[in-house]
This record gives sequence, C-alpha cells and structure tokens, in this order.
Amino acid sequence: MAIKLHRCPFTFAHTDLDSCWKVQKALDEQGIEYEIVKHGAFPRGRRKDVKELSGQVMLPVIEFEDGTAYRAESKDMAARIRAGELLS
Repeated sequence: MAIKLHRCPFTFAHTDLDSCWKVQKALDEQGIEYEIVKHGAFPRGRRKDVKELSGQVMLPVIEFEDGTAYRAESKDMAARIRAGELLS
C-alpha cells in the first residue's frame, strides 16, 4: 500500500500556484508511490475527514500507511520530500 496524497480536485492545474501540485510534483520527482484522494475545494468546512486526519482543513495532506498524517506549507512539504526526509 502506498501513501495517500489528500489534495484539491484541480489535478489539471499543473503550476506552482497550485500548492497541491507542488507536493505531488515532488513525490513524482522522488519516485514515491502514492494514491490521490481528492477533496472538495470549497467550502473548506466540508473537509471533515481531512480535519479528523490532520487536525485542520487545509490541503495538501500526506497520509502514511500507519494512518498518521503530515501537513505543512506546501513549499516546506516539497522541500522535505526532495531532501529524502519524508519517509525517514
């Protein structure tokens, strides 16, 4: 089972303005397998499952195989992934 990337539904917006894409791109660059779990963009209050997982409603969130979650600013998440520190 791969990790899960909880992200917004705008998978077509492949720009660095899309915070979810920044993280997805870093995962791709590092060859890390993941499953995409899409969540509604608005209103954020409907993201109850994201809040249960990570404690807040912002995306993206990475869910590990053991059920724990990692959430930070997307640039910080991407930097951690690129540094090879995501799975350590």
